[in-house]
Amino acid sequence: MNRLIVLVLVILVGACAEKKKESQEADGEVNEVSTEKTANADVKFPVYDFESFEPLLHKDDGATYVINFWATWCKPCIEEMPHFERINAEQKENNVKVILVSLDMPNMWKSRLEPYVENKDIQSEVVILDDPKQNDWIPKVSEEWGGGIPATLIYNKEKRTFYERGFTYEELNEALHQFIK
Repeated sequence: MNRLIVLVLVILVGACAEKKKESQEADGEVNEVSTEKTANADVKFPVYDFESFEPLLHKDDGATYVINFWATWCKPCIEEMPHFERINAEQKENNVKVILVSLDMPNMWKSRLEPYVENKDIQSEVVILDDPKQNDWIPKVSEEWGGGIPATLIYNKEKRTFYERGFTYEELNEALHQFIK
């Protein structure tokens, strides 16, 4: 069921995110015309395609990263969000960095994502991953990932573990302590 939801989401993202480049012929020449995304105008968070996002999955700066893939329409994602915020607050001194990767559709960025982050006073870093080629990028995040959310990658320079499930605070804290012993 989660895979079906993610597939529908990604199809919608692909359909809404960017108009296809159109070729126009004028005087025998082909001109490429691309329409920029209008959904990300004035969005408060960085918007990445996977190519520009991928370096966040491979940092080697001595920190431990907790990368959570979520969306505002995902009930289990919203239920576990306070646990990521608590980890973000409690583990800063251990050089833990929480990055919340929103997979919301472009038409939700201003209407749902921004109000949610503001109303819940989210202090973790929030970024948007807007890349409709999920069949290409999901296995690059983890070969184990079937595409469902919530999903979390925890890594540092010594270890890397992927979880395709939700967390309680205790479970998340226990998983993180495997990295910051």
